[in-house]
Amino acid sequence: CRVSRLSGSLVREGAAPGLVVALHQLYYDPNIENKNLAQKWLMQAQVSPQAWHFSWLLLNMDKVPEIQYFGASALHIKISRYWNDIPADQYESLKSQLFTQITRFAGGSKIVLTRLCVALASLALSMMPEAWPCAVADMVRMFQAEDSNVDGRARCLALLELLTVLPEEFQTSRLPQYRKGQVRSVLAQECGSVFPLLEQLLQQQDSPGFIKQKVLKCFSSWVQLEIPLMDCENLIQAAFTALQDPELFDTAVEAVVNAISQPDAQRYVNTLLKLIPPVLGLQEQLRQAVQSGDMETSHGICRIAVALGENHSRALLDQVEHWQSFLALVNMIMFCTGIPGHYPVNETTSSLTAHLLDDILSFEPDKQAVYQQVYRPVYFQLVDVLLHKAQFPSDEEYGFWSSDEKEQFRIYRVDISDTLMYVYEMLGAELLSSLYDKLGRLLTNTEQPSTWQHTEALLYGFQSIAETIDVNYSDVVPGLIGLIPRISISNVQLADTVMFTIGALSEWLADHPVMINNVLPLVLQALGNPELSISSVSTLKKICRECKYDLPPYAANIVAVSTGESWVRSNKTSQCMWLMQALGFLLSALQVEEILKNLHSLITPYIQQLEKLADETPNPSNKLAIIHILGLLSNLFTTLDISHHDDDHESNEVKKLPVQQGPNPVSTVAARCWWPQPGQDAVCSVCAIFEKSVKTLLDDFAPMVPQLCEMLGQMYSTIPQASAIDLTRQLVHIFAHEPAHFPPIKALFLLVTSVTLTLFQQGPRDHPDIVDSFMQLLAQALKRKPDLFLCSNLDVKAVFQCGVLSLKFPEAPTVKASCGFFTELLPRCGEIAPVGQVVHENGKVLLQAVLEGVGGQASRSLMDHFAEILFALNKHCFSYLSVWIKEAMQQDGFPSARVSPEQKETFSQQILSRERVNKRRVKEMVKEFTLLCRGLHGTEYTADY
Repeated sequence: CRVSRLSGSLVREGAAPGLVVALHQLYYDPNIENKNLAQKWLMQAQVSPQAWHFSWLLLNMDKVPEIQYFGASALHIKISRYWNDIPADQYESLKSQLFTQITRFAGGSKIVLTRLCVALASLALSMMPEAWPCAVADMVRMFQAEDSNVDGRARCLALLELLTVLPEEFQTSRLPQYRKGQVRSVLAQECGSVFPLLEQLLQQQDSPGFIKQKVLKCFSSWVQLEIPLMDCENLIQAAFTALQDPELFDTAVEAVVNAISQPDAQRYVNTLLKLIPPVLGLQEQLRQAVQSGDMETSHGICRIAVALGENHSRALLDQVEHWQSFLALVNMIMFCTGIPGHYPVNETTSSLTAHLLDDILSFEPDKQAVYQQVYRPVYFQLVDVLLHKAQFPSDEEYGFWSSDEKEQFRIYRVDISDTLMYVYEMLGAELLSSLYDKLGRLLTNTEQPSTWQHTEALLYGFQSIAETIDVNYSDVVPGLIGLIPRISISNVQLADTVMFTIGALSEWLADHPVMINNVLPLVLQALGNPELSISSVSTLKKICRECKYDLPPYAANIVAVSTGESWVRSNKTSQCMWLMQALGFLLSALQVEEILKNLHSLITPYIQQLEKLADETPNPSNKLAIIHILGLLSNLFTTLDISHHDDDHESNEVKKLPVQQGPNPVSTVAARCWWPQPGQDAVCSVCAIFEKSVKTLLDDFAPMVPQLCEMLGQMYSTIPQASAIDLTRQLVHIFAHEPAHFPPIKALFLLVTSVTLTLFQQGPRDHPDIVDSFMQLLAQALKRKPDLFLCSNLDVKAVFQCGVLSLKFPEAPTVKASCGFFTELLPRCGEIAPVGQVVHENGKVLLQAVLEGVGGQASRSLMDHFAEILFALNKHCFSYLSVWIKEAMQQDGFPSARVSPEQKETFSQQILSRERVNKRRVKEMVKEFTLLCRGLHGTEYTADY
């Protein structure tokens, strides 16, 4: 490759020819490897010291624009990133050279001119205010000079380009924070040199369109520097005038929106009030654009109206004497919301207007009451407009929409839903009554049959409110439940909304169980339609969760429909899992005998299938089938609970069923689950089943403990998995303290420990999740049953060493778990002899690892956890610690080369001082010391640490 031969060319005289070859290769060589190599080499060249020399050579007029552009870019990179390399006595020379080059390129390549302007802008930002106090005024004066050989119009365009990129470069500059504020203030003052020029160019009759367009872009750039709105008044008015020129329309919209939208603008209320009339004056232009289907113009005008109305609604609402002007603006924005057509295919404007009057609720009650009275009709109008916009197009039209357009429409409807919830806060029950009346008239009017879209939109309004607002006390919900069966469902979208509306009312149904029969048949019927699987299963799950104590009369029917072979075969995995959760809720409320009877019919086919699959030779197909079945059982166990301690029903004793004697249904099913095939996914799935079973059953799981311990041991010995350790930890937590269960749990604990220690010998870095779970298991064992560490078969020293090694992992959760292990281990030094002996013999290694982490090897977020270990060492091994820490701190450069011997001595004395008994102070000491070790102490970066 030719580039490979250029590697030394930068350090030899005549680097430019080599760069030209590399650039030619980058732009024109068809070989992608050569392109990549050239690009990498050129990037290195741009930051090299020689870039100061070759950049100017590449700007020669005999070079093609691509080469000139590279030279200009190299200059910008050197100035913006390596400013400190430039001697102060060369600032003026560099400035002069850049002005000369910009003048030369004023009538040349646009991309090169822009890059040179960016380089000069970066230079100005770095020099102002001390080295170049009037930078902007100097730029204007320099380009207005008549002694230049360049055409006046070209000079004007070059100046406008420079003035446009200056604020943009400021926004992306790498200036320190204190300098950024200083430079922003200087630039804001310098607008006095810029705005009069811009106004003059816009007002000149002979200014061509492209000049005016550049002026508007320049203004748009400057207003983002938070220039006071009143200083922008004249240019904003000029931009409004420019809206009548189709050539300038888009640029003028951008300028006005940017000026109005700046955060500081709300301070200038008088100026905002002056802007309302010109905005209202655009209404005729807006109507004409809508009538002619000019989406770009209507969208632009609506952006301006929304920018003024939404960004400053509070400031404008506060001007009570101007309420009529603001109401007119609100009505204009309402017109924007209701622009005909379906979003996003026929129009894109209505999505702009979601939060117009949010600020009303932020006023004190007296003002709120006044505003609600004035704007109440507007809110009802808004609801009508939003529900109209939420309507689906005709089936034929919708069929032509792309998947992306359908997704945008879905998100748009979610935004409408959010807005309706907010409007409910303003209108309350009156809104639900209005929706109910309209739906009732729609469904009972036989003379004028309505479209399904209209019905669906009204239901969607109900659903939007009922999903998040408590409508249990609404007097219209009974009527709505009565209307739902009258809806003629002939469309999937309508059916989905009916389902979701029923689901949103499930809590109401729990309080009015007599109404369940009105809607449950609709849900069960929808279950048979694969297109409605998501909405119907979601709704059934909500009903089963909220109304389970009222569903026993319907249980047999629900189970029969839900377990039909056609349903299972035609629906996706996720829906099957949700359905199992629904059945778990449903069965939980039945008598134990009924639960077992239903479980038998529900589970037996799956168990038989598992037995069959387990006998087959493992392959990807039967592996997926096994995991699917285990997932179904796991989801069933998540919700199948007959303990009847549901918080939602604690106060409703009438609905509680007595806990009955006899076999527990969960343990009956769980006993028939086993480890069907080796494989990580299968292990995780089986462990998930039993973990949920244990959490659900607690002490009722006891008969299965020996069997589960044996199976867990077999699984972990074959395929070590974090999920198996987590389940072991669960068993230790619940059952280890019971003498009857201690032997199998002890055997499992020792086996898991032995296998994991072997894994550590082989190299644990590839298994941070296993290490994390193992450390948590050890901590749980020490907390719940310390006697496990008295077992003669347990190698306490090896466990200790594994913990020390885990402290050095890069994964923060693993280190945190390891710290938790030592925090539990160290207090046992006195009561468990093997632990005491290991800590006394190896504690210095632990201290070394902790200090390495504090010294910078570990994330700063872990310092509190390391402090916990130091606190425990202090409390339980103080005499040893005082020796260990002295020896450790005597090592050169330990724990960091950034701390002096005096600072290390101070930290050691603090740790061993009387304050060692105060855990909060120990944490503060560690945090302060780690900042010293990292060279961050006293910096702004750590102010909140």
